[in-house]
Amino acid sequence: MKRLRTAIVMLLSSALIAFGFNQLLIPLKMISGGVSGITMIIGYATGFNISWLYFVLNIPVLIWGWKILGLRFVGWSIFSVVTTTIAIQLIPTEAVVNDLTLGAVFGGVVVGFGSGLSLREGASTGGFDIVATILTRKRDLSIGMLIFVMNGSIIIALGLLTGDWDAALYSLLSIFTTGKVIDLIHIRYVKITAFIITNCAQELRKELLPLQRGITVIRTRGGYTDAERDMLMTVTTRFELPELKRIIQKTDPAAFVNIVETLGIMGDFRRT
Repeated sequence: MKRLRTAIVMLLSSALIAFGFNQLLIPLKMISGGVSGITMIIGYATGFNISWLYFVLNIPVLIWGWKILGLRFVGWSIFSVVTTTIAIQLIPTEAVVNDLTLGAVFGGVVVGFGSGLSLREGASTGGFDIVATILTRKRDLSIGMLIFVMNGSIIIALGLLTGDWDAALYSLLSIFTTGKVIDLIHIRYVKITAFIITNCAQELRKELLPLQRGITVIRTRGGYTDAERDMLMTVTTRFELPELKRIIQKTDPAAFVNIVETLGIMGDFRRT
């Protein structure tokens, strides 16, 4: 069932990306970022089929990702690239809007939503998504903003080379929007710290261990009641927070929990 759900989400992701390309960006001669942007540039200049260019240029990036990120991540990414290629072929290239601003903003929203869904499922849409995922494994960086910086560099280079700054800057607006939407959906990089004051410390600690996050047990004393209880402190991600809440609610519904966003971490922390 989990694989079926992932496959359905990836199909939806591919359809959204293809729709954003064919009906919002390509008809207005705007450029997406990364590999897809490169394929659009080549396609505009030569008339080659953009969908097949997208597929071919993703192959070396997928091979690199397979060596660094593992078979599962890249396996679903290959699935995404193939289905996106087919979707680009099937969806007609027709402008939904004629205004460049609307095309840039809503193209960015649609493509960003599709890419964010894919990343949230533990895969990617290929291209710079894979590069950004590799880089964020070692550093606490926003994957959406990292994609924006890398893609934005290509757009600026395009403006310098062609002199068409209108198309370049509208494309940059679209990429910025894409990055912000990805960050709203893909929340694995956002760290949170949970302070859990409970009367069931041992039971709760055992239930939390499968999350594979470090747990620190701190003895506390209530300022009003003077009662001593254990407090569990753990650092996890916003993506894993619903599971953490479910475990706490099941094990000790009376626990007092303070959840705060963590600006940064040092030391050993499993990044996914």
